Amino acid sequence: MSDVRRIDPNVVAGLIMSVLCGVLAVPVALEQAAGAASPLGPPWLWWVAYAAFLVALVVGGWLDEVVGVTATRALLALMVVAAAALVLIGAPFGWLPIFLVVTAAISTYHLPGRVTAAIVVVNVGVAAVATLIAGDSVQVAAVTGAIYLLLQSASVLLLVTLHREEASRRRLAAAHAELAAAGAALAETSRTQERLRISRELHDLVGHQLTALALELEIATHTGADPGGHVARARTLAGDLLTDVRTTVGQLRGRAPDLAATLERIAGQLPRPVVHVYVADGVAADEERTLAVVRCVQEILTNAIRHCDADTVWIDLSPVPGGGLRLSARDDGRGPAADVVPGNGLRGLAERAEAFGGSVDWGPAAPRGFVVTAVLP
Repeated sequence: MSDVRRIDPNVVAGLIMSVLCGVLAVPVALEQAAGAASPLGPPWLWWVAYAAFLVALVVGGWLDEVVGVTATRALLALMVVAAAALVLIGAPFGWLPIFLVVTAAISTYHLPGRVTAAIVVVNVGVAAVATLIAGDSVQVAAVTGAIYLLLQSASVLLLVTLHREEASRRRLAAAHAELAAAGAALAETSRTQERLRISRELHDLVGHQLTALALELEIATHTGADPGGHVARARTLAGDLLTDVRTTVGQLRGRAPDLAATLERIAGQLPRPVVHVYVADGVAADEERTLAVVRCVQEILTNAIRHCDADTVWIDLSPVPGGGLRLSARDDGRGPAADVVPGNGLRGLAERAEAFGGSVDWGPAAPRGFVVTAVLP
């Protein structure tokens, strides 16, 4: 399986916006140095607002998972205020309203749609007022507001579409994981039913005939019909054949499914995340435990897709001293929140393990991600 990771469009968009915000300050510095133009009021005030904007952009935009939702929204509010200050104080620089477009675009990641719409409206007013401060007419200010209304609306709608497409992709991947697990479980059930059918046929047909043969030979031995010992040897042979058939039937009924191959099939059918499966030597599972492991892996992959946005998942199966197996799964996703509330998936894992007298533990992985460990005695 390939380890090539898909480049996240959100990361690309974030890099472009960050670079753009850094580039916008360069012409301001050059024109200030040349004396061609200068912000309104003390020049240092514009640079203080710019520094506040960059800090809010980096911390709230790139470290939002670290600082949490509340801090991220506070930093976004700081971005809105700082962007407005940059545009109003820097009214002589006509390209600065691009900061407003960036702010509206970033708000789509962390705020409801109605709040983003309010930010767009406020930014349109800021752009129009900055045009008036620069000495342009009302008509020019109206056109400027309309232009930035369209620019903000286009960027917001594009990112909303990107978010929806990403959510659809996650739902599709989760459904694919569930379908792959269901297919693997159905395949194992079909093979088990076929083995049981073959064992019944062997037992009912060949076993019955061999039993009748042994009975006939036993009668012939007692009647003295074969003084040369051929009947005795035939009786022994028939008994051995009957024993072999019974042994074969027992093996067919008790043969454990190939757990490693089953999990590899599930992993190989997922486009994302990349799943690495390792099954240690000595791991053995009957049909019931194989089905339980398959369902547990299904829940783990579904959680990694829906809630963690993981790119890679590692699944390890190892034997437990005294019998049984240990399932350990780790991903490189966002990781859990500070207070993990078990959903249906995690509760389902616990219930499956408890059905075999086992247990399930979960929590954050280091340096990031989520780890689940299940023990099936």
